[in-house]
Amino acid sequence: MLLVVFGFYVDHILFSFGFQDQQYAVVIDAGSTGSRVLCYKFHKNFSNGKLVLDDELFKERKPGLSSFADNPTKGAHSIKLLLDEAKAFIPRNKWSDTPLVLKATAGLRLLPAKKAEHLLAAVRDLFAKSEFSIDETAVEIMDGTDEGIFSWFTVNFLLKKLSHSTQAAALDLGGGSTQVTFSTTDPQQVPTYEKYIHTVHTLNKDVNVFTNSYLGLGLMAGRHAVFTKGYKPNDVVLESECVNPIIKNKTFIYANVKYDISGESSSSLTEENPIVNFDKCLNSVKSIVIPLVRPKPLTLKQNTIAAFSYYFERAIESGLIDPFEGGEILIKDYRQKAKEVCATANADQPFMCFDLTFISTLLHEGFGLSETKKVKLYKKIDNHEISWALGCAYNILTSDERFK
Repeated sequence: MLLVVFGFYVDHILFSFGFQDQQYAVVIDAGSTGSRVLCYKFHKNFSNGKLVLDDELFKERKPGLSSFADNPTKGAHSIKLLLDEAKAFIPRNKWSDTPLVLKATAGLRLLPAKKAEHLLAAVRDLFAKSEFSIDETAVEIMDGTDEGIFSWFTVNFLLKKLSHSTQAAALDLGGGSTQVTFSTTDPQQVPTYEKYIHTVHTLNKDVNVFTNSYLGLGLMAGRHAVFTKGYKPNDVVLESECVNPIIKNKTFIYANVKYDISGESSSSLTEENPIVNFDKCLNSVKSIVIPLVRPKPLTLKQNTIAAFSYYFERAIESGLIDPFEGGEILIKDYRQKAKEVCATANADQPFMCFDLTFISTLLHEGFGLSETKKVKLYKKIDNHEISWALGCAYNILTSDERFK
């Protein structure tokens, strides 16, 4: 114990006086609704040689890269603006030793292959001139498995749980897909989920984790599926049972298609009482969500749950948790808030009724979490963004021989 304390003390002194060499990494998250650059600054701990996160930069631009499917040059320019932010953060003499990657997620996975490749090729040309360290895998569509594992690593790295006997499950709700990742403590789970079990090398041990990316169960993909249900493929003027009747022709863009969404008309509704038929909306959402949760993460309920991205954002926007503190809620709180929102005419948040209904359905009926299960909601931990990008950066710096 004295050696450990001494090691951390020496590490702190060396870092304070700038005697430790710093390592940087740049990860660009090309998501379905926006692109984000995350730059990380690390140093190696004196006592154990492990990377310690010192600082980070987070910048975001909207819309997402996939929105430029018909104009790859403009898409690459949106990434260049983020790259310029990274160059301002990282000392120039470190650029050539700093890995740079762009990983695209569900937005590009849902594009036609040729359009996605044209976008990636434009970004590769940009990266080749960047002066950062790149290789042949620097620009690619990320596998959903990696996205889930990196998110899980990030959460537990920042919570300092990687060396514990149990870790938090990571639930990440994006626009086009949602990821579920958790450590499997029961050996009997491994044969059942063999296809979805992966070994993760953490700070001092190997951990078996279940992970799956449920494509089509992102929040925007869910909206699209419910809003277009029962319509012809080319219809763009739509009515939805999950939108308040006072909403008329509200724009919703998905996969570069613009839709005009209105609340569903009903003879039982009056101008004085324009509410959503919640049961009808809920049944519609269930019909989309439940068939897509394959496999069902049956033992997720045994884990502490850490949820982020749209889980956090919609809880903030609907007043479920404090915007600065984050917080812990029950699964049933999402459902109760959904009922309240759906019973309120709110033109400022036209799709909130759907969004909260979708989230509550995904967690309860989809993933099988009980109504009384606690969920810890995060955007940041210790002032660091919750993003798979941190796990990705750590993996590159510790596994690639160029940076060891």
